[in-house]
Amino acid sequence: MINHPAEPAVINGEIYDRTHGGAFDRGSADSYYGRMRNPHYGGVGGSIMPYTDRLTAEEAAEYMAGYDYNEQYGDKKDWG
Repeated sequence: MINHPAEPAVINGEIYDRTHGGAFDRGSADSYYGRMRNPHYGGVGGSIMPYTDRLTAEEAAEYMAGYDYNEQYGDKKDWG
């Protein structure tokens, strides 16, 4: 399976890569599922990126932006 990148997210003039498994994507997914912040990327089905929590400052900022974006504009998993 080839993992094609999603359209980038543009937030306050900053452009974020929304590729499945990337830092922005993992941040938004953690928010969606009600998980605590845990900056990381990779390690999801269909992603060619291995899991890592050793992020650069830029990658950590991308994760936080994804988390914050979903907190403000996204939805949450309905566990009911």
